Amino acid sequence: MHTSPGTVLAAGANLDFTLAQQLTVIALCALTAFISHMALAVFNDGVRPFMLDFIQGRSTRSATTAVSFGLSAGFIFGLGAPMALSTGVLNPWLVFLPTDILGILSPKKWLAPILGGAWGAVVVFGLNGANNLAHDLPVDFLTAMQQMSTPILFLFTLFPVLAITKQFGRKWGGIAAVAELALVVMTMKLWPNVFAGAIAMAVGVLMLIGLAVAKDLKQRKADRANGVEELALEDDPMASLFSASAARLRKYLPLFMVLGAGVCVLAQMHIFGGGEATSFLIAKGQYGEAAQVDFYRVFGFIPLIATTALASGAYGIAGFTLVYPIGYLMPNPILAAVVGALVFAAEVLALSYIGKFLGKLPSVRDSSEHLRSAISDTLQLAILFGSLMAANAMGAGLGILIVGGLYLLNEAMGRPIVRMAAAPAAVIVGGILLNVLYWLDLFTPIKA
Repeated sequence: MHTSPGTVLAAGANLDFTLAQQLTVIALCALTAFISHMALAVFNDGVRPFMLDFIQGRSTRSATTAVSFGLSAGFIFGLGAPMALSTGVLNPWLVFLPTDILGILSPKKWLAPILGGAWGAVVVFGLNGANNLAHDLPVDFLTAMQQMSTPILFLFTLFPVLAITKQFGRKWGGIAAVAELALVVMTMKLWPNVFAGAIAMAVGVLMLIGLAVAKDLKQRKADRANGVEELALEDDPMASLFSASAARLRKYLPLFMVLGAGVCVLAQMHIFGGGEATSFLIAKGQYGEAAQVDFYRVFGFIPLIATTALASGAYGIAGFTLVYPIGYLMPNPILAAVVGALVFAAEVLALSYIGKFLGKLPSVRDSSEHLRSAISDTLQLAILFGSLMAANAMGAGLGILIVGGLYLLNEAMGRPIVRMAAAPAAVIVGGILLNVLYWLDLFTPIKA
């Protein structure tokens, strides 16, 4: 059953998992920590470039752990935990970033899966208790955080427009904006039970890819006409490194297939969302729309993940993230496991070919950069706006003062918490502070 994006979450932010779901999360966390320990894959794209020095012995385990923790902690506690508590749906920042850290931290191979499994147990057993405790407070800041769903879902729709504008200029950006707005209005009018941004995002992404491919084909035609020879990949000094990295990853193909199966099964259970917008869609029971959103994100991350994997020898824990949308749509866990394993096998085997292909399409590579930047820009605004809506819901003007003030203070201090995570973290801190003020008889909670 579908619900409109403005309604209360269908899942009710419930984190009470079944035994099968608990075991899946624990086992997957153990596996991802083991794979991280082996330096075969990490989830954090920012950590992956540092893995080559670690693999080749130029960086210590403790130094690499420090890098991983520094780049991940803000997302874990500022974005991953608040999103899970407010939606009732797990996310990769909460599940996979900690296992990156624990796996690299572990001095022994056998200890890594134990530490990872322990984190999985904390997630499946600890979150529900924290969730129930928070909902029993006089100021229920978790329910207030569900206000974030509408700005996240609707503003996220605009990311193809921003990417097109940045890469191809105002004219094409304006055309894309008008087209997307018309499609959103049409979808809301004709298909009210469908996520309003679904068709608009599809058209926007297709327009961006079409423009990029057309530009590359035009350039290649011009180069051939001018007698410009393409540089053979074998002449590229990075080619030998890319080849060695691809061979290293292929050596562990069975392990990657198990990983692909696990991630796909987790997505199939509908207790996990691959992104901010996806988490809210999964919580609302809109699995088809969630698959569509995460499928579009894939285009922004394939070039980044492929090139960093080939350059560092470490793959992504979720691969190209194709297993997310596929998992949402699978009818049962067994089929999800089989398909997830096959998808990961295909990705690992195709890495070298993807690298060569992307080398011939520079505009398509640029499009992925613009897509990732646009996704970040839209989500930063949406999360900040949604967090202020949550602040207003739980504390009116005082709530906005506290949450907005904490966000601005974080900016003034040089962003010790990354900007994307700062606003949700401020909502939780603000909610706790409002409860303290209530207990001191200095604040009266707003009635729902």
